[in-house]
Parts: sequence; structure tokens; C-alpha cells
Amino acid sequence: MLLNLHTISKAYGNQDEPTYQVVLKDLSLSVEEGESIAILGPSGSGKSTLLNIIGTLDYPDAGSLEFRGRDISGLRGSDLDHFRNKEIGFVFQFHHLLPQCNVLENVLIPTLLATKDRKSSEEYAGHLLEKVGLWEHRHKKPGQLSGGECQRVAVVRAMINHPSLILADEPTGALDGKNVSAIASLLHQLKSDEKLTLITVTHSSFLASAMGTIYEIEEGKLSRR
Repeated sequence: MLLNLHTISKAYGNQDEPTYQVVLKDLSLSVEEGESIAILGPSGSGKSTLLNIIGTLDYPDAGSLEFRGRDISGLRGSDLDHFRNKEIGFVFQFHHLLPQCNVLENVLIPTLLATKDRKSSEEYAGHLLEKVGLWEHRHKKPGQLSGGECQRVAVVRAMINHPSLILADEPTGALDGKNVSAIASLLHQLKSDEKLTLITVTHSSFLASAMGTIYEIEEGKLSRR
């Protein structure tokens, strides 16, 4: 088992105030190595909160989060930074590429905290950029690329440290139909080729259909479709 969430709860605000909101309620989820999962749900249903907790960007109020049998709910400081940098790759709705850096430099940014040598990282970056059709653009800045190309760079950046788990939060939300299809196909291909586990939050039924398992989140809990 790669990931196990047990009775995770999360709320925002003070319990005695009208703005208090329970987002996740006793939510449990088990994820096997190599699975691909889509999580659907309306805006405000807790999809991104759940992904942030899985990615250790946020903490649950209650419950436990285990990664390969290790409880990571309480990781802090450098231990948390090391775990996140080594094991998890993030893809967001907006690519968040650094405009002053070229494609290759953007891809290599996560390796600055890793222990791998620079040469092997650059070789792997080249391998991935070739696979996604962007090798010839490696010296271009983000402003010289299309939105779909920038998102492909973001996907490669998420994979550069050989993570076990890729978390994608609305990765096609800012793209048109053609690029939605391209990113969906790319994620599916890379997940298979690089032997990754993939969890994506999305409103796109097309992207969701490319995943092996689909869940819906409602009233703070997951149900499988």
C-alpha cells in the first residue's frame, strides 16, 4: 500500500462562529502503488483541501496519513521538506513557471534540494522533455510558449525527482479542449512509462475518464463511482 488516509477530518474557522465550515469528515482512502485516481466534486467540496493534506501542504485536524506504512501526519521542518521533495510531485492549475528561467532551468528547480548529482538530473530532464515534445524548446522562456506547452513543462518538473506520487490539482482547468486532451494523454502515458501513482482533482470528465478509478467528494466524504 502506498497511501492510507484513515478518518481524516478538516474544518476552517472557529466552531462557535457562523463562518465555521467542516470540509472533510472522517474521510478514508487507500491507494495502491501504480493506481491512477480522479477526484470529482463541485467547487468548495474539499477536493483541493484533500489533495493538500495528501501532499503534506496542509495538516488534518484529526485522523492519520500513512505513506508506505509510515505516519507522515506529524512531519515538520526539514523532515517534511525532504519527504515532500523526494516522494511527491505537484502539478497545479496554473503552471507557476519562473518567467526569468528557461524551460530546462524550470524543470531542474526541484533538484536543488535533492541529493542526486546534477548530471543525472539534467539527463533525466532531457529524457522527459523529449518524451513530451519540448526538447527543442528547452532554452525558451515561459513567455515564448503556449499555455499547453507551459503545462507540459510543469508536468515534467513534477517528475524530475522520480517521485512515487504525482498530485495534480485541476491540471487542465486553464486549458482549451485540445490541450485538455493532450495533458490527459500525457499524464496517462507518463504514469505508465515512469511507473507512477497519480491522483488528480478535476472538473473535466474527459481527464477523469483517463484515470483508473473515479471518486466523488460530497459532504466531506468520498464515494467511488
